Amino acid sequence: MNWVSRKIHLYNVTMGLYMLDWWERYLLNIIILVLLWFIFYNGSRMAAELYDGHLKAKLLGGGYFAFGGNLACISNQTEEMSRSGSFN
Repeated sequence: MNWVSRKIHLYNVTMGLYMLDWWERYLLNIIILVLLWFIFYNGSRMAAELYDGHLKAKLLGGGYFAFGGNLACISNQTEEMSRSGSFN
């Protein structure tokens, strides 16, 4: 028994698939593969959306999320507002 067939046998015994017919085993494996594909596909979409929406701006100097600008722009605006007396 080579390494691959041992792993397949271990999978069948661990998951309880050894007691199923061949068509039930294939059906269950297809369902498991579809569920794994769904999880990984949506996980990658969520990670890409997180990167594009939040981390990309933070990593590339886009600034803070709450203000929508970078820190230099915000600090310049606060200095101008303090000079003009708008902060009182």
